[in-house]
Amino acid sequence: MSGVQLYISSVSASREIRSQQSEVERVLDIKKIKYKRIDISVSETLLEEMRGRTANPTALPPQIFNEDSYCGDYSQFYDAVEDDEIDHFLKLRETEQQRL
Repeated sequence: MSGVQLYISSVSASREIRSQQSEVERVLDIKKIKYKRIDISVSETLLEEMRGRTANPTALPPQIFNEDSYCGDYSQFYDAVEDDEIDHFLKLRETEQQRL
């Protein structure tokens, strides 16, 4: 996989999860960061993939990755936004450095 990937669920019954997913997308859109949405509600396989990649068998969306690197969940994303460290959190500079 390439670039930033955002695991979400389009059918979550949880208002909190829907709100968190929307906030992540809003911030990424405002900062013009390209990302791929991966909707785990489409298949059980995608849910298992997300949980396997996070190494957490109970992980819930949103979960964020860059390439094959796990960036974190909403809480970690929120902290990075508050600390103005979103590029570092998303490992954007590291990915660019590897491509050079």
